[in-house]
Amino acid sequence: MKMTENEIATAAIDICFKIHDQYGPGLFESVYETIFCFEWEKTNLPYVRQTGIRIYHEGRDMGIGFIPDLILADKVIIELKSVEGIEDVHHKQLLTYLRITGLKLGLLINFNVSYIKNGIRRIVNNL
Repeated sequence: MKMTENEIATAAIDICFKIHDQYGPGLFESVYETIFCFEWEKTNLPYVRQTGIRIYHEGRDMGIGFIPDLILADKVIIELKSVEGIEDVHHKQLLTYLRITGLKLGLLINFNVSYIKNGIRRIVNNL
């Protein structure tokens, strides 16, 4: 079954709510990521984790330019955080990732909040 970016994002957000309800704020980012992947595998949708994305400048390979936390179903980039606050640079970083990959939707998710709904930001690139 083909899912849209929004359907994938909804499934991801549901998982984040479940994780945050169970564990709350305060864990390392890597722990949230590991639990998220465990839960995402139950969806039977593909994902890649911490895979380097190469940058090409004027047709020349410049090597790995960035490593997104997760790419879900080849459509949605997920950046997980466990920080005091999301900064403007986090939004811009995810938008850069979207532009370079050609993907349209990213989720910036900060688990270090009292209520997870306050830690979720949708970033769009020509969606």
